[in-house]
Amino acid sequence: MNTHNSNLTPHAIAAAFETPYVAYIKQVHVKGQDAYAIFASDGTELAVVDDRDVAFAAALQHEYLPVSVH
Repeated sequence: MNTHNSNLTPHAIAAAFETPYVAYIKQVHVKGQDAYAIFASDGTELAVVDDRDVAFAAALQHEYLPVSVH
């Protein structure tokens, strides 16, 4: 049974459930410093900030549902 449907993108799924898009927050290292990268559900890097709380706030401000990834 083939359950793969190429029309079911993360944005289409989010729209179907009327939820904001998901943004993934991941700790990264930039020039030897800890930072937090914000990624769209398709893997596109949206931003890098110094503080985890700022990353979550920025995602929410831009109507993304932030989740933490390790």
